Amino acid sequence: MDEFLQRALAAGLGLAVVAGPLGCLVVWRRMAYFGDTIAHAALLGVVAGLLLGADPALGVVALAVAAAVLLAAAERDRRLASDTLLGILSHGALAAGLVALSLMEEVRVNLMTWLLGDILAVTWTDAALAWGGGALVLAALALVWRALVAAAVDEDLAAVEGHRVGLARLVLMVLVALLVAVALKVVGALLATALLIIPAAAARPLARTPEQMALLAAAMGMVAVAAGLGASWRFDTPSGPSIVVAAVAVFVLTRVAARRG
Repeated sequence: MDEFLQRALAAGLGLAVVAGPLGCLVVWRRMAYFGDTIAHAALLGVVAGLLLGADPALGVVALAVAAAVLLAAAERDRRLASDTLLGILSHGALAAGLVALSLMEEVRVNLMTWLLGDILAVTWTDAALAWGGGALVLAALALVWRALVAAAVDEDLAAVEGHRVGLARLVLMVLVALLVAVALKVVGALLATALLIIPAAAARPLARTPEQMALLAAAMGMVAVAAGLGASWRFDTPSGPSIVVAAVAVFVLTRVAARRG
């Protein structure tokens, strides 16, 4: 295997391991549109990083976390539906990023890289960050796992049981934002949420416990990464979209298997 494929596989597997458990919570809490919002807003983070003379990736992370905190605070205002708020922020931030980018005549940015990703261009440092950052994200997730699972069933009951539901929700949003920011390098803004949603949805009919679903989602995400990269190499197709297509194939197969079982 060529070294660039080894680097891509290492980074992709590290991302899938983290996306699995987080994706389960996103599916349970019906937060798929939240991930899309963070991904669409990421372009504004790229522009912000360029304007400040910093690494665009740092701008993406900073904006993603800021957006997550803002959304968590805004959700307390019941006068505006959460999906409406997400739609406003998603399209507003994406449009603002495109407008700002058009005004930066001295800067040239390859939008396709950010929109569709370029996993074949990752370095060993990127792969190490994916695994190291993923370990930290999983450690943080473990601290609020029980509260988030309880809240996914019934927030009021979880609060009565003593879980800090609001804090757990904020932590989840920040962790999802961080994962999406990292996923931009792998599959791009348009497909980043797919790694969260599709493996988790595929694992759902086969799991009997939340923990089992999280493990299955991580495993299926890893299968999708490996299969997508293999297909990309064999058929000379874009790597990021190939990974997502492989994830969809895994989803279909698990649905068929669940029905036959």
